[in-house]
Amino acid sequence: MSQEATENRRVGMVAVVGRANVGKSSLSNALLGEKLSIVSPVAQTTRNVIRGVLTDARGQLVLVDTPGLHKAPGELGKVMNRLARSSVEGVDAIVLVVDASAPPRDEDEGWMRRLVREELPIVIALNKTDLGRRHESDYRERWRVIAAESGREVPEPRWFPVSAVSGDGQSELLDALFAGLPLGPLLFPEDIFSDYPRKLAIADVIREKLFLSLREELPHAIAVWVEKLEDEGPEWHVRAIIYVNKYSQKGIVIGEKGRMLRKAKRSSEAELSNLYEVPVTVELWVKVEKDWSRNFWLLKKFGYVG
Repeated sequence: MSQEATENRRVGMVAVVGRANVGKSSLSNALLGEKLSIVSPVAQTTRNVIRGVLTDARGQLVLVDTPGLHKAPGELGKVMNRLARSSVEGVDAIVLVVDASAPPRDEDEGWMRRLVREELPIVIALNKTDLGRRHESDYRERWRVIAAESGREVPEPRWFPVSAVSGDGQSELLDALFAGLPLGPLLFPEDIFSDYPRKLAIADVIREKLFLSLREELPHAIAVWVEKLEDEGPEWHVRAIIYVNKYSQKGIVIGEKGRMLRKAKRSSEAELSNLYEVPVTVELWVKVEKDWSRNFWLLKKFGYVG
């Protein structure tokens, strides 16, 4: 492709923000056409700021998936909220994802109050339309009131009803995002899908499998660290450590006669093998590290703080 053609493509970074469990990661995955972020019904599933790159004839769109803003009960939750709030810095546009099937919550209003102060283009994605749009007018009214209270001229955001599940509205949203980006050279090579480190991505997959099995039992007490990765040759090998806070939690993660751990191992191996298109074997160990979520050096190792 010629330099002129490259420089005439739309290129930029778009932060995908919103409260926990509105479907930010699911929508990002759907827009990118590949799985970028892990997904589960549990708050704090996404713990890092993750960039996914979509390059096509229109240009290059870098979606920045973020932790969900939520009422933070502990140190880890506060770290996640700081990451989420800082994610709007240095981007070209912002997509606020809300759940159109449910009424606005305090965290939705908090994002709106933050975004009315921004000079960037704002898009509001009314997600989960497959479950209904009965609260769309509530979000529109909430934005109108907040904008009026701000005491400044606030441009009307663009509203897009979408569904990360059914695909409704996704192509229209993508077209609008590309159209709003500046012209310029690509930020990443065309064959790059994400700059997220592979060890962290693998750890996230393992953590997702544990979340889906444990549900609300103790996900917030779990972290995963890939201690060893052999990713050369016809078969990969992963050795990962699952961190918990207490010995009682270790028993829950292992499960009766090791069933829970074996289930996480098998499902992780299946997804990783499919993701990287090579056979992947996973070795899992559980380690008790009291109050790991308060340990700065562990949080740094896990990639949760810079």
